[in-house]
Amino acid sequence: MAIPDFQTIMLPLLQFAGDGKEHSIHEAHDFLADYFKLTPEEVNETLPSGVQKRFYNRVGWARTYLKKSGLLTSPRRTYFQITEQGKQVLAENPSKIDMRYLERFPEYQAFKKTHHKEDGESEIAVVASAESHKTPQEALEEAYQEMRETLAQELLQKVMESPPSFFERLVVELLVAMGYGGSLSDAARAVGQSGDEGIDGIIDEDRLGLDTIYIQAKKWQGTVSRPEIQKFVGALQGKRARKGIFITTSNFSKGAREYVSRIDTKVVLIDGRRLTEYMIDYNVGVSTVNRYEIKRVDTDYFENE
Repeated sequence: MAIPDFQTIMLPLLQFAGDGKEHSIHEAHDFLADYFKLTPEEVNETLPSGVQKRFYNRVGWARTYLKKSGLLTSPRRTYFQITEQGKQVLAENPSKIDMRYLERFPEYQAFKKTHHKEDGESEIAVVASAESHKTPQEALEEAYQEMRETLAQELLQKVMESPPSFFERLVVELLVAMGYGGSLSDAARAVGQSGDEGIDGIIDEDRLGLDTIYIQAKKWQGTVSRPEIQKFVGALQGKRARKGIFITTSNFSKGAREYVSRIDTKVVLIDGRRLTEYMIDYNVGVSTVNRYEIKRVDTDYFENE
């Protein structure tokens, strides 16, 4: 079956805690994965960031809402236990527990309540809507990925509209930002200088210049096919070079990718999508508008006493 949303997890999670014992979130995760008959692929599916597994995240948020409603408590770090109020809920034998069900508890209402700061600004607890099937973290990550995708599309359009000289400079700045070529002034010779046998530039792999990487950076409209990559590899072999980077604003054919996977010369293919991802990750051509941090309680801090 599909991975259940966090509201669907609430009742089975409370039932799991119904024995009155202390349980860890890991125990609950394993029990619920079996309860919902999830496949290994579903259990290992991650959030868009790849930092946390989706099902584990949903189990964690289901526990959080049950705790905020007074149905569970945390006797010690990473453990939870059912409360008397939680036992009373199970005694009622509800068909499901969701956000609307939790509205009856004053603890949950207090959790949702808007608090007003002294300066008049509002500080609202992060609470999913009753209709939501996504945890707050899922919604935030998916919104971030959507904004990132839009930014990447805008970046690629700007790159396509730029003159070749700008694109060459962009490649240099990106590679330097990624740690290649030493300083920007040292790497300025990297692209657009040699124009030799299908090689557009040369850059040091590291600040010490222990190895050299040859570059081809081209603005293309159509797909880059295998023959173009073969020409580049031939140019590398003519220079007795071992490493090369082919950067394009378009994409590569399946044949081109299969070709570089079989040859001894190490060639990295960077298409338009990957190029813009690197630009975003290394802050080339973009600027920060806002920054949001997700924080959690540092339990070690409170255990030092």
